Amino acid sequence: MREFIVEADGGSRGNPGPAGYGALVRDAATGRVLAESAEFIGTATNNVAEYRGLIAGLRAAYALDPDATVRVRMDSKLVVEQMSGRWQIKHPAMRPLALEAREVFPASAVRYEWIPRERNKDADRLANEAMDAGRRGEVWQPRRQAEPEAAPPPAAVGWGPATGTPTTLLLLRHGETALTPQKRFSGSGGDDPPLSDTGRRQAEAVAEALAAAGVQAIVSSPLARCRGTAEPLAARLGLNVRYEEGFRETDFGAWEGLTFAEARERHPRDIAAWLASPDAEPTGGGESFTAVARRVAVARDKTIARHAGRTVLLVTHVTPVKTLLRLALDAPPAAMFRMELAPAALSEIAYYPDGNASVRRFNDTGHLERSLTPR
Repeated sequence: MREFIVEADGGSRGNPGPAGYGALVRDAATGRVLAESAEFIGTATNNVAEYRGLIAGLRAAYALDPDATVRVRMDSKLVVEQMSGRWQIKHPAMRPLALEAREVFPASAVRYEWIPRERNKDADRLANEAMDAGRRGEVWQPRRQAEPEAAPPPAAVGWGPATGTPTTLLLLRHGETALTPQKRFSGSGGDDPPLSDTGRRQAEAVAEALAAAGVQAIVSSPLARCRGTAEPLAARLGLNVRYEEGFRETDFGAWEGLTFAEARERHPRDIAAWLASPDAEPTGGGESFTAVARRVAVARDKTIARHAGRTVLLVTHVTPVKTLLRLALDAPPAAMFRMELAPAALSEIAYYPDGNASVRRFNDTGHLERSLTPR
């Protein structure tokens, strides 16, 4: 089993103030740097920046080998003790970050070690580079490429045939709820509406259409509308449903239950900022698209690792489906505003072991038209 060392740090010039993090992954056997990451995160505290650095380092290690073990080295006593389970996490801003970090690798695969600051200079340098770049209005770029592995890397993703057996995700948006035809914000921060009568008929139609599709596993958001869509499918296919928090819908904050027009009338500046930047949060402390993309990517990677080479039905929501599609296409976040996704529509992505991702289907509603059309 391969072993990585993650070194991570974060800083804030003002605490809270302009903040950034840095992280790197080393091969434990050789000390070779395999990956680096750094980012300016706006105004935050030192501890938030340190946790963000930890998450980035773990995700970089997971991308290299999801089956590896990891030794995390940080000069933050707080983060090391909290993640080791010896100190309680009392600050509400730290709890979701700690949970996000724990979701990357199984707990048994990660060990934490405190090191003095002088032994964490590389991660500290990356964090300061990110803060300096943010002060100039720039995005951090590495000054050097990470040192190459001893073995040559796989072929670059792009033109040419993908290799290996893919893991196929069938992305199914849940069926209609009472809020769907009204086009109201319905995320994970407001009511949890069940399927309407139309939504239940749509779920049955999908179950009929997928009966012979070769689905080998079902993963679902835990929200009621996804449960109501996934359970008839599971019964029809003779499978269990695995519920994954990372695939829940965005928390739309104070916009929950409103139409877009109503939200824009009440919160015009916040809506404008949200449309302009993936880092902007909905009014009242909802989730930014950046935050959603981060947890969806972690849930995606866990699902692919758990079901490698298989066909998985993923029952989820508009934002997670669009996020997975735009990540597979390497498209910017704004591309999500250009995607139309109907209730109970199917999309499909194949993920290959060599790093290629192939979008095979998008917003397919043919199964609904065939099953729900009167005869």
